[in-house]
Amino acid sequence: MASMVRIIGIDPGLRRCGWGIIESEGNRLRYVACGTLTPRVDMSLAERLAELHTGLRALIEQHRPDEAAVEETFVNAGARSALQLGQARGVALMTPAAMGLVVGEYAANLVKKSVVGTGHAEKTQVQLMVKTLLPSADFKGADAADALAIAICHAHHRTIATLRVSA
Repeated sequence: MASMVRIIGIDPGLRRCGWGIIESEGNRLRYVACGTLTPRVDMSLAERLAELHTGLRALIEQHRPDEAAVEETFVNAGARSALQLGQARGVALMTPAAMGLVVGEYAANLVKKSVVGTGHAEKTQVQLMVKTLLPSADFKGADAADALAIAICHAHHRTIATLRVSA
């Protein structure tokens, strides 16, 4: 019998950081919670990063996930935007790791392929499949849906890794 694992998926962003929590037991998935952290844009970069850290830490303390998954970011915007997104991603990786969670990282196309079946799926297709896989999910907007998709991807890939280790 497979044991239950609670996973927090994080879609890093400095303006909107999506988060989603699921439980995975074998091939069964259950929605727990999701939302978006939105640091105020009138704050300094350091204050916004600190707010992301505080928000993620509070979510982890409240929901007690066993593992975390963070999306690798692909940016074709300017260097300044990429650097700021990288700093937000650093907070998204560091916060659960500092709290003792195993953190998986997944490329966006692997997340899409795991959830939709194709690595070049549109955001609307991802949202539709997340809603299909987690019917009780109550997400408003793409960031929380993407975070749930990241958690689902981790649930699929951690099971495969566990099977490889135990075989």
